[in-house]
Amino acid sequence: MPRTLFVTTALPYANGSFHIGHIMEYIQADIWVRAMRMAGHTVHFVGADDTHGAPIMLKAEAEGITPQQLVARIAAERPQYLQGFHIAFDHWHSTDSPENVELSQDIYRKLRAANLIETREIEQFFDPVKGMFLPDRYIKGECPKCHAKDQYGDSCEVCGAVYAPTDLIDPYSTLTKARPVLKKSDHFFFKLSDPRCVEFLQGWTTGENGQGAKRLQAEVLAKTREWLGNGDEQANLGDWDISRDAPYFGIEIPDAPGKYFYVWLDAPIGYLASLKAYCAKINLDFDALIDPESETEQVHFIGKDIVYFHALFWPATLKFSGRKVPDQLNVHGFITVSGEKMSKSRGTGISPLRYLELGMNAEWMRYYIAAKLNARVEDIDFNPDDFVARVNSDLVGKYVNIASRAANFISKYFEGALGYPGDAAKLSERWQAAANAIQADIEAREFGRAIREIMAHADQINQAFDAAQPWLIAKTLAQADAAQRDALQHICSSALAGFKALSVMLAPILPALSERVATELFGLNRSFVWSDAGVLPTRINAFKHLMQRVEPTMLDALFDSPAPEEAPALVPGGEPIADIITIDDFVKIDLRVARIVNCEHVEGSTKLLRLTLDVGEGRHRNVFSGIKSAYEPSQLIGRLTALVANLAPRKMKFGVSEGMVLAASHADDKTDTGIYLLDPASGAQPGMRIR
Repeated sequence: MPRTLFVTTALPYANGSFHIGHIMEYIQADIWVRAMRMAGHTVHFVGADDTHGAPIMLKAEAEGITPQQLVARIAAERPQYLQGFHIAFDHWHSTDSPENVELSQDIYRKLRAANLIETREIEQFFDPVKGMFLPDRYIKGECPKCHAKDQYGDSCEVCGAVYAPTDLIDPYSTLTKARPVLKKSDHFFFKLSDPRCVEFLQGWTTGENGQGAKRLQAEVLAKTREWLGNGDEQANLGDWDISRDAPYFGIEIPDAPGKYFYVWLDAPIGYLASLKAYCAKINLDFDALIDPESETEQVHFIGKDIVYFHALFWPATLKFSGRKVPDQLNVHGFITVSGEKMSKSRGTGISPLRYLELGMNAEWMRYYIAAKLNARVEDIDFNPDDFVARVNSDLVGKYVNIASRAANFISKYFEGALGYPGDAAKLSERWQAAANAIQADIEAREFGRAIREIMAHADQINQAFDAAQPWLIAKTLAQADAAQRDALQHICSSALAGFKALSVMLAPILPALSERVATELFGLNRSFVWSDAGVLPTRINAFKHLMQRVEPTMLDALFDSPAPEEAPALVPGGEPIADIITIDDFVKIDLRVARIVNCEHVEGSTKLLRLTLDVGEGRHRNVFSGIKSAYEPSQLIGRLTALVANLAPRKMKFGVSEGMVLAASHADDKTDTGIYLLDPASGAQPGMRIR
């Protein structure tokens, strides 16, 4: 029976560009959505930017723009990624939208009316300089367990300990370096520990959807037992702090001036807001779709790191605000690169935009990711050598090879006409049954298994073609009898019927290529549907080249030069890495070893020292440097340092500065211990170039 589905992916946070993990999730969901549509089901596939919270507010402030301007800049990038990888959302929205404000406030009011909202006074760290309460990740200090310095307010990256911010030794705000103070505030809590919530979640997490399948994968269900208990065990659910104090970029809580919804309350409501905006655009009844009695299936694709929010808070929020609860959570693992966690600095990150800019086929990536995915919560690995081998062997060497070999014989000798003497019905049944099995695998999210079966079919077609040796028949076709001519047509027609069926099976994974096959080769005026697999083609048009091979040099280029579009990494002091430059930019800077032959205070300046430098030029240079707070002149005389030697001379009121010496510091740390003059190793000589 035709089904109606409401499908979402996790909302990306709008403070940075898409990374390959986003693209992996969107490809997975897009393949599934396309497969469902090919079966005749109605799917509403929506996404949105997650736009609220302190990080966006603070990043925008640092850039001197509004949060809305920051969000708009990031949002403007999205189409090139989505279109580039053939990811076909019906609608893309924002949590900073009128629909989300209305829905979030309405849901809150209903939860409050159900006596599931409670006000409590809490005590948390407050930055007296910034004038705001600090999220845990904006507090650092010494780990109370291993005493490592500069650890975050919720966990230690050295020993792995988890603790409260108040447990830190010598805590400080990463925003201002000020020591935070404890301050009390009234916060609103969603009472997840209420017996009604616990009872509902016990049933929802262990239940089935309308298709008789479990709502949660086995791994996810097992994880929920840690929070909900198992059998007679006591549930271990804490109530959820859903409020934040001003200043905060978010949605105001009704009847609570200066209070805003915590971003994780309104972010998933963004799924509904996006659907509502889409319904308004195409004149659908939004309320009917999300009614608790609606037969619409609500399906979420998410990563394993946000299961807690989606398997507990989200369904409970929907249930007790009188809305339809999710039917399915499809949880996936992370993506690694050659077995390592993604890291641009280690050359193990993949920039999706860089991939597209290099002219690499988006469907190579779609195919490779699909080949790695299954219905379990497992990490997948991108291996460059494996990527090249799979694409070239499977897609080009096996799949496309069928059409390129068989179609030429049909066009040359039979003017595009296909024929199946005697076994057409059997061949049709075979390919429809094969496609039905692939359809079931994809609906079950067993993408890797589906691809293995598709390639097994491709192997069989190629083996049969090779065994029949049609090229030998074609050599003597002018002298051949009718039986040999029919044999050649049959051999090639059977191969092309198989190729068409494989193209149907691959259509959700390779949508652009399969559409070309459908329209250009087989002359259809539409894309494939599942039932096309068993319809044997009767004619073909002239074969056109379908896919090129991957060149290994493309992978070298992909990893050698990360694209600048991704969100800059933060160093411990909170200063972002600057925009990417090319090697051509770098070589313009002439860095030289210099010896400080003299150093003195600058009269009238509280920041500058005057350095006299020997750069091996036969003369001395005069350079002013703002390092007075860190060094006494006597400490520097005789030391080596690094100089930007080709910087244009700068006229200052104290004299002319002929270059710039290099020092390290955090952006806001100008204390006497926070600036470090860089010095080359002993043995370096003035004038040597630093490369």
